[in-house]
Amino acid sequence: MPPEVVLSVVIVNYNVCYFLEQALLSVRRAVEKMGRPVEVFVVDNNSVDGSVAMVRARFPEVLLIANEDNPGFSKANNQALRVARGRYVLLLNPDTVVEEDTFRLCCEFMDEHPRGGGLGVKMLDGQGRFLPESKRGLPTPWVAFYKIFGLARLFPKSRRFGRYHLGFLSPDETHEIEVLSGAFMLMRQAALAEVGLLDEDYFMYGEDIDLSYRLTQGGWQNYYFPGTRIIHYKGESTKRTSVNYVFVFYRAMVIFARKHFAPERAGMFSLLINGAIWLRAGAAVAQRVLVRAAPVLLDAGLMYAGLYFLKNYWELNHKYVPTAYPPQFMLVAVPVYIVVWLTAAFFSGAYDAPVRAGRIVRGIFFGTLLISAFSNFLDAWRFSKALIVLGGVWAVAALVLRRVAGNFLRHRRFSLADRPQKNVGIVGSWEESRRVRHLLEQAAVPARVIGYVAPGPALAGATDDLLGEVRQLDDIIRIYGLSELVFCGRDLPASQIIGLMVGLPQHPPVAFKILPQDSEYIIGSSGKDEPGDYYALDITLNLFRPAQVRNKRLLDILTSSLLLLLAPVLVWAQRYKLGYLRNCLRVLSGSRTWVGLRYATAPSRAAQAVLSPTDAVRAAAPLAEATRRRLELLYAKDYEPATDLRVLGQCFRRLGRED
Repeated sequence: MPPEVVLSVVIVNYNVCYFLEQALLSVRRAVEKMGRPVEVFVVDNNSVDGSVAMVRARFPEVLLIANEDNPGFSKANNQALRVARGRYVLLLNPDTVVEEDTFRLCCEFMDEHPRGGGLGVKMLDGQGRFLPESKRGLPTPWVAFYKIFGLARLFPKSRRFGRYHLGFLSPDETHEIEVLSGAFMLMRQAALAEVGLLDEDYFMYGEDIDLSYRLTQGGWQNYYFPGTRIIHYKGESTKRTSVNYVFVFYRAMVIFARKHFAPERAGMFSLLINGAIWLRAGAAVAQRVLVRAAPVLLDAGLMYAGLYFLKNYWELNHKYVPTAYPPQFMLVAVPVYIVVWLTAAFFSGAYDAPVRAGRIVRGIFFGTLLISAFSNFLDAWRFSKALIVLGGVWAVAALVLRRVAGNFLRHRRFSLADRPQKNVGIVGSWEESRRVRHLLEQAAVPARVIGYVAPGPALAGATDDLLGEVRQLDDIIRIYGLSELVFCGRDLPASQIIGLMVGLPQHPPVAFKILPQDSEYIIGSSGKDEPGDYYALDITLNLFRPAQVRNKRLLDILTSSLLLLLAPVLVWAQRYKLGYLRNCLRVLSGSRTWVGLRYATAPSRAAQAVLSPTDAVRAAAPLAEATRRRLELLYAKDYEPATDLRVLGQCFRRLGRED
């Protein structure tokens, strides 16, 4: 008879291959330390980033369920839960790293608490800071009200206002809580058999609250256990300021209220939440617009103020006839000048990182030429060539000085670069430090590698770039001015990495990243509300360089405008006529792009593509998905706008496609 499986680990993955690889490596070590039978499931929701192939190649011990569509988080977890054999089951996010003794300690705790239905642990972000969602209270109408309208954030430790994250409870003590986090949710199989699995009405978010509540309603107890820690990066998809997050998260709370509260309370709660959804969505949009527009508006204000003083000076001292310029000069002409200068500067790359003075000068120069040329054809608006030239000179000065002043206020250094160059230290063996250097160079990361820190006692005959030992890391950071540390997962256990992240001082601030064993990804995150990021070879794809992003967007706007203008004629040649009009509007708004990546993984910020470059390939048989991914990566690597025009021409009748 096979031995009893003590723990079943279930990980649902969707297009985060780089995080999944790291999570499974940490799970493998935790299983080895467990010393008792454990089974690990990965349920892949139709990822296109090679996740399935990676799991099959690197983790043959994993039980893989590869879906052909994306049924959502709840349904995918339930697929594995229905066949899991463990006495305990753990729902684990792919963007996590567990300590080596996490599984053992959690199962021992549950063994000692027979009425324990669920267990959560202390979660840390990618910088080692405590995540308050490690312990949560039930989102009753009042608790939800306090969270939505910001009272929970203002008074996090209040017993009245801070109940959503239970901020009044110490994060270093074990507590009985109401709600567990779906990022790490360990449950007793016997409890699930009584209360049921995840509610599949929730696509994403809310299902953990629902199941936690049903566990407590069934007489079981949920615990927060700080005896072990995990890192939770929050993947690439969780952005708290995104409109999509606001709608999905808060509408999940509406589903919960309708299901569990009395009908009359649920109606009031639903009305409150729906009102808050639009309020928060509006705030999220306003925040994103303001953050993006603030530098441009500041530049415009500086340029306008400078031209105002230049106009007055020129009127009094150099104008041939010392009379005032008409009011429309400052009211109409100058704003038009500024729009032209800023537009030319934008397309010249003045707002791209890293900032280059040459891009600013080039953009303003061409803008000045355009203004001068067009003013020759408009007699009524021909005011002063001298002011146009002087205005262009001031525009360059304003853009440069604003950036230098901003960097001095933030970093106390006079420089155009938005951020000083990273000084990187590598914590690991000499061999792994060589590999980190190679990956950073291949990914064209703007960083200076200072040296490496040995994980143990330094050996005699060490290389010149050895900075010291791990026990000296605090001093090494200060002496060498390190701004980023890369931990080598092959040389340091997860528990030691997490311990260092928590224990190292944050003044000056240091960013942390991890290179998992035998991986090509260096993974990290700058905070709890920032998505995880990584350094990898495909960062240098031409398609995602700022200049090409702008060119592609401009091409989309021009082609969509032309296709809409000619729609009365062209729509009759389309297979999907309504879809044609809808796609034109979507591309014009920026939510779609005509040609892009449909099979290979694109950054989360990239617009969804209507067509793939593979659609233009003529083949006797349908292309395999792996072939499509490779062709798309070649398209991205060598991207030119002319390629999009060629694909649009060859796939013209399919512009209305919406799948």
